[in-house]
Amino acid sequence: MNKTDTFFKNRIEDLKNMAFQRDIVMFTEFLDLHQLHMIQNLGQDFSGVAMETSGGYECAERQMAAFIPDALFYEWDYPITCLKITKDTKKFQENLSHRDYLGAMIHLGVDRSVIGDILIRGEDAWFFCVDSMADFFVQELVKVRHTAVHTQIVSQAETPLEPVREPVQATVSSVRLDAVAAAAFSSSRTKMLPLIQGGQVYVNSVLTVSNAYTLKEGDIVSVRGKGKFCFRQVLSLTKKGKHRVLLERYQ
Repeated sequence: MNKTDTFFKNRIEDLKNMAFQRDIVMFTEFLDLHQLHMIQNLGQDFSGVAMETSGGYECAERQMAAFIPDALFYEWDYPITCLKITKDTKKFQENLSHRDYLGAMIHLGVDRSVIGDILIRGEDAWFFCVDSMADFFVQELVKVRHTAVHTQIVSQAETPLEPVREPVQATVSSVRLDAVAAAAFSSSRTKMLPLIQGGQVYVNSVLTVSNAYTLKEGDIVSVRGKGKFCFRQVLSLTKKGKHRVLLERYQ
């Protein structure tokens, strides 16, 4: 375990102990897939304290963990706020990507851990952040690349809870993780193998380092630096024994 992972594990232990000793809910900031995987493996050590996660909506990839003492006596909610980013003018607009929006936020000097998922719908974007940073983003997030924007806090009812998924059909030699992931991202098994073995691939938020892992219907695969897709089903077999599969690639 490296120093970063050791520090994270100790931090989780501190939050769990504070929740138990003070009888209050303690929260992490937003966790990435690697941290979520670590915290799930630590779950068996949470005696006297329950652990739950949320990213502000059901399909969130980046999530906040809550440590809830057994003796809790009050109602609670996650300290997560949703904000909407709208372009100020229709003229001279740029086509802004997830990377553009995230880059503009990080450029403000904030840590990635205070920002959850970013969802783009047409010309607008929504993102989740820790409550304490919401007003800061409203005041300071006024430009993304060269485009002037307006940032506002929105209610859950105004949030696009479902991510956009693009259906993709592909023909693969098998439904092994390396073959299907390569097809999902128009890559090759040779290029996908180092990502899998290097700990960059998660299936249903669980780190998966075996390229021979057989995907099942409904499995959600996340590849760092590439994106995420859902393995829907095998449509048919070709005469040569290959699999025609249906995937849904997250946008």
